[in-house]
Amino acid sequence: MKSTLSGPRARTSSRLAAVLVAASLLAVAGCGSSDDTDTQAGATGGAAGGETSIDLVGFAVIQAAYDDLAQEFAATDAGKGVTVKGSFGASGAQSRAVIAGQDADLVALSLTPDVDNIAKEGLIDEAWSSGEDKGIVSDSVVVLAVRKGNPKGIHGWADIVKPGIGIVTADPGTSGAAKWNLLGAYSQALGENDDTAAAEAYLQQFIGNVVSWNDSGRTATDAFVKGTGDVLISYENEAIAARAAGIELDYVVPDTTFLIENPAAVTTTAPQAAKDFLAFIQSDEGQQVLTAHGFRSVSGLAPAQGVEGANDPANPFPDVDIITVEDLGGWSTVNDELFDKENGLVTKLRG
Repeated sequence: MKSTLSGPRARTSSRLAAVLVAASLLAVAGCGSSDDTDTQAGATGGAAGGETSIDLVGFAVIQAAYDDLAQEFAATDAGKGVTVKGSFGASGAQSRAVIAGQDADLVALSLTPDVDNIAKEGLIDEAWSSGEDKGIVSDSVVVLAVRKGNPKGIHGWADIVKPGIGIVTADPGTSGAAKWNLLGAYSQALGENDDTAAAEAYLQQFIGNVVSWNDSGRTATDAFVKGTGDVLISYENEAIAARAAGIELDYVVPDTTFLIENPAAVTTTAPQAAKDFLAFIQSDEGQQVLTAHGFRSVSGLAPAQGVEGANDPANPFPDVDIITVEDLGGWSTVNDELFDKENGLVTKLRG
């Protein structure tokens, strides 16, 4: 089941600095935030007052990276005169908002089913994921963020289900990040023999230790930063961004963890500028922007420079054994068996 993820990955990328995420994380640590707040026109990046405007609908964690992507895109011939207007929030909620009529030229969400749901409504070409990278534009892995100095001695998955350990995570009812987190917890417990009984027992202990469910990966980080819990189940890039922001936390990359794959797609009514922006994100230049923000790339690129906030900025993406959605049978199987609102294992264990 497991394969080895070396550095940025067999498909990898790189990106700019985590300064904007840092600023936003510090701000929410002081005064709170909402993941469903739209950015103002031009705030996401590009040429303010430009001739063409792109409506971007994204999941919360990517906002700082896409701010930088929009700025870099604006410096290209294709991006001249283009303004990117961004709305960021929990991935599942963003997907439903687009289906309900929210303006969108480009969607960048946490997981493939959230884009597929929009495509089923005829708003995105059903072949959106048919390319070499299956519509994936950035990768990450599930990590364990802990208090500075790791006072609870958390070094891997076994440690977070010990009595008295408070887990903070996003809620799978609204958040793609939560599904990745719970898949990480469940899949590593399957072991080499696919022991579903052991995995269910582990997941029950995991859920029993959760002290805070949050509507997105970003609000989960906010809760942890404000003092809730002992360990935050998070994206590697989110932990890197928090540290780059000056937030005092450490993070552990488990020896075996789950590969996070984030998709993006244009809508059927998108202008050429949105298609050009997506192509830029997929390009080497765009992937460099993403790796600088702590994402593992999908194009095979290593970071062009040290990644601020990483455990080792010069080698930010350590080799790990990974488990993927495909290893578990694909999203249809995973959603039915784990996340179905009536009969899914996670639903039953949460009670």
